[in-house]
Amino acid sequence: MTHFPLSAIVGQEALIESLLINAVAPNVGGVLVRGERGTAKSTAVRALAPLLPAVHAATGETFAFRPGELAPNGEVAHDAPTVPRPAPLVELPLGTTLDRLVGSLDLGRALAGEQAFEAGLLARAHQGILYVDEVNLLPDHLVDALLDAAATGVARVEREAVSAVHAARFLLVGTMNVEEGELRPQLLDRFGLGVEVSAQRDRSQRAEIVRRRLAFEHAPLAFARTWADAESALTARIAAARERLDGVRLPERELLRITGACAALGVDGVRGDIVCAQAARALAALDDAREVDESHVRRAAALALAHRRRRDPLDGRMPQPEELERALDDAGRPPDEPPRGGGNGADGGGRRHAPQGAGTSAEPGAVASTAAEAQGGDSLERSSSPPDAPELRGPQAHADDGHRPPAPGERARERRDAPAPAHLPLDALAVSGTGAGPAGRRARSSGRDAGAIDSRPAGPGGEDVALVASLRGMLLGGITADGALREHVRAGREATLVCLVVDASGSMGARRRLARVKGALLALLRDAYTRRDRVAVIAFRDSTAQLLVAPGAPLALAAAALRGLPTGGRTPLAAGLDAAELLIRRETLREPGRRAIAVVLTDGRVCDPAGEIPRAAARLGRAAAATHVVDTEDGPVRLGLAAALACAAGGHVHRLALVTASTRSAA
Repeated sequence: MTHFPLSAIVGQEALIESLLINAVAPNVGGVLVRGERGTAKSTAVRALAPLLPAVHAATGETFAFRPGELAPNGEVAHDAPTVPRPAPLVELPLGTTLDRLVGSLDLGRALAGEQAFEAGLLARAHQGILYVDEVNLLPDHLVDALLDAAATGVARVEREAVSAVHAARFLLVGTMNVEEGELRPQLLDRFGLGVEVSAQRDRSQRAEIVRRRLAFEHAPLAFARTWADAESALTARIAAARERLDGVRLPERELLRITGACAALGVDGVRGDIVCAQAARALAALDDAREVDESHVRRAAALALAHRRRRDPLDGRMPQPEELERALDDAGRPPDEPPRGGGNGADGGGRRHAPQGAGTSAEPGAVASTAAEAQGGDSLERSSSPPDAPELRGPQAHADDGHRPPAPGERARERRDAPAPAHLPLDALAVSGTGAGPAGRRARSSGRDAGAIDSRPAGPGGEDVALVASLRGMLLGGITADGALREHVRAGREATLVCLVVDASGSMGARRRLARVKGALLALLRDAYTRRDRVAVIAFRDSTAQLLVAPGAPLALAAAALRGLPTGGRTPLAAGLDAAELLIRRETLREPGRRAIAVVLTDGRVCDPAGEIPRAAARLGRAAAATHVVDTEDGPVRLGLAAALACAAGGHVHRLALVTASTRSAA
């Protein structure tokens, strides 16, 4: 198969440079490529494999294990003859199981009465490239096993009737689209380098990309011959850089520049320092230099530290390149020289940088539109209803809730309060029973995505057959063939859909109720981030309910939408409940296994003469796996309407808890 040449890729210099660094110094630890669809991520990875020098493997070995290395079937003889092979390129499919990744019992030999180990993809990728597309969508246990092997160079398998250890050294490349979900910071840190790629904005470069792609699709072999000389030069450059890498020196001043910048940027641990130093040496080797200089350090730091920078996952603020440049400048200065900018927040050119929280409190309508577009075109006007939803207007939206309706031509008064410290009780996101949803950390699960913890005799029509346990029972001879078939017993944790239904009416502005709701919901979003839940946000005020954030959008958008949410107008509570019920039913059709938790935050102060609210609450309760109503009512006079709402939905009622100095210290 002919791959698109790496040297023919246009405008992705950082991506290509990160791949070349790993080709020269595999101990850098691979690269994570994050960016939009259609930005040559997969093309570049597949184009790198033909450029790697041939690997030497022992004759007769199925995979590329050298003499003296620990192979899946034992140590290779030290005097075994070797043959050169092309560096392998192994792609990890999204639906891969743990058995396929690390290896399992060889079923073919087991049927013949022999217990043997069948190597997995980690063994196939030894001395080559292991490419993981959509790495952020892999289950956590697969990512953990993958990164452990990449960091240690060894794959360990301890599973049913299988115990094996073998070498596993490979160049790990992961690609992902941030709009589809983030990786945990602990996993981000395990990738050596990180690259952000985006589509070209220059029309001449875009035209050249299209021109080359069309030429390649029309005649792949002819196009490859056109770039053969450039590819040969790149191959020779990689091979020469590998030879001279051990002789490249890292001066003390550049080492202190690296460590000083990492300390100033607050990079956790020292893995970032080590990777940056290794990448700088690889760049010097690629440039045919005997010593690392400042330019190598700056190029390496941009790739090694960007994804390790301390960043609140909910603030939506990406680290700025200027911060890295200032840190490198300051770290490279003599101790008696003051830092650039004099500590006044301006850079060397006199420009003052925006504070950290700038830009995170966006207009709710803008945030909703951005979040919806990120989900594939669910674009909303600021005052419109969710897609496919019925008109969320009705008599209940205009019911008298004790506030003066705005006069014709007059807008309801709005106020925007900053979040105030508050939190929800721990059981405000509880869901009973055992589900079968995607892997996460919210609720108990026994579905196919949960881990297998045991086996039992298979029942009639069982589909989750435990092949290894069944074969083992047959081989041991203690079970007859008729009763040998067994099925998995699975247990784990699942992720859910959390649908937040927020009352933003005028009564929520009194006594800063919505401010406390915002503070509690920001804490809830952090919890959802760690538990891998999907979150949707619906707000209702005036006469409509509005989808602020579509399910699956980055949680930074949800946080920005909540921070900028205003209060004012009437309380269309039934419209908000109907919008949540419709959204949950629509998402259930998309992901039947994922359970939904509806969290309604309201003071309940709305007149409902037609009885629409209890009926809407009952419909929501039937659609969601669990319904929780958070009563935001406070003050000496409490009507307790939220409790009636929870009763109609068949759910539970909770109250916000304020965060005081004593509770903060206890936490």
